[in-house]
Amino acid sequence: MELIDLKQLADVDEGKISREIFVNDKLYQQELERVFSRAWLFVGHESQVQNPGDFFVSRMGEESVILVRDKAHEIHVFLNSCRHRGMKVCRYESGNTSLFTCPYHSWTYATDGKLRGVPLYKSLYEGVLDKNEWSLIEVAKVTNYKGSIWATWDPEAPEFLEYLGDARQHLDLALDCRDGRPGGAEVVGVHKWVFPSNWKYAAENFLGDTYHNPSHRSVDLIGIGPSAEEGVKGRRDNELEYAQHVWISFAQGHGVHSAVQPEGQEYVEQFKNDPEIEEYFRNCYHERVRLMGDEARLRPFVGTIFPNTSFHGSQPRSLCTWHPHSPTETEGWRFFLVDADAPEKVKKFLRHYYMRYSGPAGMTEQDDLENWLYATQASQGTIARRYAFNYQQSLNVAKLDPVVYGLTIKGEVSTQVSEHMPRGFYKRWADYMAGKPWKELLGHNDTRFVPNQD
Repeated sequence: MELIDLKQLADVDEGKISREIFVNDKLYQQELERVFSRAWLFVGHESQVQNPGDFFVSRMGEESVILVRDKAHEIHVFLNSCRHRGMKVCRYESGNTSLFTCPYHSWTYATDGKLRGVPLYKSLYEGVLDKNEWSLIEVAKVTNYKGSIWATWDPEAPEFLEYLGDARQHLDLALDCRDGRPGGAEVVGVHKWVFPSNWKYAAENFLGDTYHNPSHRSVDLIGIGPSAEEGVKGRRDNELEYAQHVWISFAQGHGVHSAVQPEGQEYVEQFKNDPEIEEYFRNCYHERVRLMGDEARLRPFVGTIFPNTSFHGSQPRSLCTWHPHSPTETEGWRFFLVDADAPEKVKKFLRHYYMRYSGPAGMTEQDDLENWLYATQASQGTIARRYAFNYQQSLNVAKLDPVVYGLTIKGEVSTQVSEHMPRGFYKRWADYMAGKPWKELLGHNDTRFVPNQD
């Protein structure tokens, strides 16, 4: 698509987005080439590959990749494809191995990606095949950020922290320990399911779409929050009862919905029916305030790191990836997080809550899935595709204020429900699709944003 066509598809100044971007196969193929082959993508967590030989098979766009720790304890991300005829060299979801052996012709690779074994090498390949040139294909860059593993195929991509920008402060709220210590999480399970929807519906939902709360009215009438206490209604316990919610768009295309507690906010009891669990979360709260000071007042909700990694910062605490299958099919993966050193009783308690909230059997996520699949279906009709979607919410009436309860928040901050996050997301989507240079993809030429100066 030419740039002028992309402007028509994503007219963020007018707040109009064409339905074509959710169903058009040519656009989808361009997304794989221009978005997923360049952006930083989440592939897994270090807790899934703790020991040499541990591996977890993940995805980047449509590509199957292997996250593995080699004998030297280095973490790698390889394309899960034999260099001989392309068969997957690993067909298990996770495990431990010293070698990856292709089941087709038995070419064998070490955990550092090097080609180690070729059947009948001396009689068929000696003097011709240089094993050093036929290692597994490795990503251009990989980084471990507070235990979360990210990778990109683009050797020209900026370093991950520059790519993340000021959204880092909010992603940290999901990755850090509940008591404020940096990092320290572990994955306690992964939900995987396929649903008939474009991947962008899910990514956009987690940018901070609070406007869709009526979809969850039936779930909100009952208590499925973490405490599940009698008389406590809703999907989550009301730990942010007195907080000011904020909706933030970042220059790189990320968007979040977080909250700021007022100064002097005391801990709100939530688990009166279990004193041991109550004491754990109470201690976490007070220790977090001690370690972080005023910054502890910034509390997590949801967000999306462009393009397809979303997170719940607290309830339920998780990282989500929306893997594209086609314009109208997506595979969702939720990585559920707990503090690695939390008591086993707390981990079990949280695991049960995560299951009743999330995934295809989760009471809340079922509502979202229904919305996304019907919206995708409704975008495929001949007549429907003639009419754009409306993204004008708070376009001219947004209450933009970087200072909330005395705390300065970076990014384009709104203190009311707004769609400036998806407008920023689709502006960057159009820039990727137009093949713009990294300087522009990071927002350095966008006067609406102030680039991260850290």
